[in-house]
Amino acid sequence: MALPKKHNYWKKNLYYLSILLIIWFSVSFGAGILFVDDLNKIKIGGFKLGFWFAQQGSIYIFVVLIFTYIYLMNKLDKHYNSKKE
Repeated sequence: MALPKKHNYWKKNLYYLSILLIIWFSVSFGAGILFVDDLNKIKIGGFKLGFWFAQQGSIYIFVVLIFTYIYLMNKLDKHYNSKKE
């Protein structure tokens, strides 16, 4: 990979990481702490939604974000013809 190609690859990679980490922070901190009072008005399976996000929801979102990152990186690798060694 030429230098400009590597630069563009890492720039896109960091862009993906930034977006995914912002989503993770928003869900874990926002839903679990900041908006917990509003979310607690909604119940899922007998539990308040704010409590659910604080205990389990942010973990589920994190796992989904991991698979999303894998998908995006595989797509990015194919775009830049990156080969596994």
